[in-house]
Amino acid sequence: MNAYILLFFAIICEVVATSSLKLSNGFSQLVPSIITVIGYAASFYLLSLTLKSIPVGVAYAIWSGIGIVLVSVIACFFFKQALDVAALVGMGLIMLGVIIINVFSSTSGH
Repeated sequence: MNAYILLFFAIICEVVATSSLKLSNGFSQLVPSIITVIGYAASFYLLSLTLKSIPVGVAYAIWSGIGIVLVSVIACFFFKQALDVAALVGMGLIMLGVIIINVFSSTSGH
């Protein structure tokens, strides 16, 4: 399977786990706690598979960068956490960095 598809699923698992972590209320709620543990385990497993063909720095930059943006969007819509201009600009720069790595870097494993 394409390493970038695996990375995409690793990111989705991490975002679900992080969102569930918020809902777990300090691991006091059973179902969100279970989703958190399974989500993080799946995410790290899938991330480890991507590292067979994508350099660790590139994979982690993409994984964490996209994860930050997706978790922030979920927090904004589902948890009613506001994002100010500085946060939006910062996330835009993160996404720009991910795009630059994927389009221009010779180390991205394409």
